[in-house]
Amino acid sequence: MKQLISHPNPKINLGLLIKGRRSDGFHLLETAFIPVFEKDSPKDELILQKTSTAGIKFEMKGLNEDIPNENNLAWKAWKLFSESFPDLPGVNVSLLKNIPAGAGLGGGSADAAFMLLALNEISDFPFSQAQLAVMAKKLGSDVPFFIYNRPMLGTGTGTELSPLEIDFPYTIKLVLSGIHSSTPEAYKGLELDNLDSNRSLTSILKLPVSEWQKNLVNDLETPVFKKYPVLADIKQTLIDEGAIYAAMSGSGSAVFGLFKKEC
Repeated sequence: MKQLISHPNPKINLGLLIKGRRSDGFHLLETAFIPVFEKDSPKDELILQKTSTAGIKFEMKGLNEDIPNENNLAWKAWKLFSESFPDLPGVNVSLLKNIPAGAGLGGGSADAAFMLLALNEISDFPFSQAQLAVMAKKLGSDVPFFIYNRPMLGTGTGTELSPLEIDFPYTIKLVLSGIHSSTPEAYKGLELDNLDSNRSLTSILKLPVSEWQKNLVNDLETPVFKKYPVLADIKQTLIDEGAIYAAMSGSGSAVFGLFKKEC
C-alpha cells in the first residue's frame, strides 16, 4: 500500500500589523509569513498510508496527544477533503507532534495543510494547489500559507496571500519558553485606537534590515509581553547576542532572532 511521509515545519511572522476589525469580530492584518527549515527547529512527522478499508484510522503521539480527533486540525483536514472528494481511499494516519501549541509557530495549521497535500497526492491529484488553498481557508487563517510554504504576504484575516520576494540570507533562531499563549486573549488585549491602520508592511520590509528593529513591529507583542514579561527579556537577550532583528512570532509565545549566516 502507498505510504507518504512528510515533516510539517513551523513558520514565523515578520511583522504583524493589525489594521482594524471586521463586524464579525475577525481582525484585519498584514504580515509576512516565513517558513522555518532550520535543522534544529521542531518539526512534526506525518505518515499517511493508503488502505483497503474506507475511512481513517488516526493516531497522534508527542505533544498534546490527548486532543480529541474532532478538535485536531489534521483530522479536520481529512474530513474536509473526504467531503470534497468522495472517492478518497481509506488511510491510516500517524502524526508525531513536536511543534508546541500556543507558540505562534502554526504547528497545527502546518499539519492540516500537509494532510491536505498528502491526501491530494494519494488520490492522484484531483485538486490544484490553488484549490487546496481555498479549501484550507475553512480550517484556519494560517493553513493556506502552508499549502505554498514559501515567503508570502498575508492580508485580510491572513488568508489572502501573495508571493513575497524577499532576500533572506539569515539563520532563524527560535526560542521556545514553554508558555502557552492564547491567540484570542492576545487579540483581546489590543488597544485598536492606538494602532495606525495606514502603516504599510511592504514599505517597512524594503527598509535596510538594520532599521527593522525600530520599524517592523508585531502589534500583539504589547498585550502578550504585558502578560508574560519573560518573553520581552528573551527578545532582548537575542538582540544582545547579535540578532539583526528579533521579535515574537504570531500571537506567541515563540520568540525568534535573525542572525547572519556564516560563510
